Amino acid sequence: MIRKIIRIDEEKCNGCGACAAACHEGAIEMTDGKARLVREDYCDGLGDCLPACPAGAIQFEEREAPAYDKAAVLAAKEKKAAPPSGGCPGSQAGEIQREEKTDVLQEAAISLASRLTQWPVQIKLVPVNAPYFDKAKLLIAADCTAYAYGNFHNEFIRDHITLIGCPKLDEEDYAVKLTQIIEGNDIKSVTVVRMEVPCCGGIENAVKRALKDSGKFIPWSVVTISRDGNAEKS
Repeated sequence: MIRKIIRIDEEKCNGCGACAAACHEGAIEMTDGKARLVREDYCDGLGDCLPACPAGAIQFEEREAPAYDKAAVLAAKEKKAAPPSGGCPGSQAGEIQREEKTDVLQEAAISLASRLTQWPVQIKLVPVNAPYFDKAKLLIAADCTAYAYGNFHNEFIRDHITLIGCPKLDEEDYAVKLTQIIEGNDIKSVTVVRMEVPCCGGIENAVKRALKDSGKFIPWSVVTISRDGNAEKS
């Protein structure tokens, strides 16, 4: 059939991954550093990926293409959102108890202590119904941010449930799972921490879509970390 569908100009594509993160249907994937339309039947022709592309590498065209397969898209989303199978210890959910030190002589140790209170932390590994999500303040962070910002544990992880990911390296739509987490739990707030680089826009966009799709009104904010380690809140 002849229908409207996107076309990606690989010459213009800078590999940021923003379009793949913005595509609700999973039609776009990053391959060898370039965005590619891998499933024409997943492309609904609505163009959510167009404004996300900073390089102007995506356009609409009318051409022969298979019809949009909504059922296949929903099945793929459910498969991606399913919890990982198998007995890998690294994916087993659990809470971490931290003992607060009050001795003045241990002040330096306190400042260096880990503030992480749950496991796992990867968005694609965390279960959507873990007990630590109840009344949680969510921190959703690009994984590079903890390396770029020196006091990350004390300023961001402390008193938060932490989820991390990289929209450029992970070939999945974070918005689907984040929507399930927000819908199914009493989340009090969401803080997004991202790098200043364009590809990090994918994690911010995923959170925005998840908040919208959940239908909940939850306070949220975005902190952008520069490559030289400075933070700017918006």
